[in-house]
Amino acid sequence: MGEAINLVEKFEVENVIFNCGSYSYLEQELIKVLHKKKISYYSCIKELNIDKYKLQFLNTGVYDNENDNSSVIYINYNNYKFLFMGDAGVDKEKDILKKYNLKDIDFLKVGHHGSNTSSSGYFIDNISPKYSLISVGKNNRHGHPKESVLDTLKNSKIYRTDLDGSIEIKLNKNGYKIKTCRGYFPEVIQRQ
Repeated sequence: MGEAINLVEKFEVENVIFNCGSYSYLEQELIKVLHKKKISYYSCIKELNIDKYKLQFLNTGVYDNENDNSSVIYINYNNYKFLFMGDAGVDKEKDILKKYNLKDIDFLKVGHHGSNTSSSGYFIDNISPKYSLISVGKNNRHGHPKESVLDTLKNSKIYRTDLDGSIEIKLNKNGYKIKTCRGYFPEVIQRQ
């Protein structure tokens, strides 16, 4: 959230979507900028249609913990299932499993940078991700991703931005390929 104002200031943004729950101080500051720039914003939406594809926002309620109010987004793109967990923790994971039928996720953006507040064994066993993508800074002060989370994800192929650099997934009618890029030297990792 801390960089959202910079993004809005430096890029052309049409709309902003906020998670469920009350607005934090940073979100209120962003809203001031959105008003000034006449950018529309929405809160706690259920879905967003982009061309023929639907992003589903897996809302399960409003939580006291701001991380659990993170937007969790699911998309089925040409029969490939993507799940983006934001910073949602284990309480929201349980609620998601109760409310939504999520099985055999192809690509999981791991929750909360691989923190042990997310990615419970129960959740990961239920969604069975084929690939797990962890967005995390190198040598970060929190020690993410946690070893316990990496162990929980061991049945999936794990990609980490701190080790692999940027991670790109390209889909086409023949399958997909995953490319990582450390600096200026892209490397194709997987093709199916």
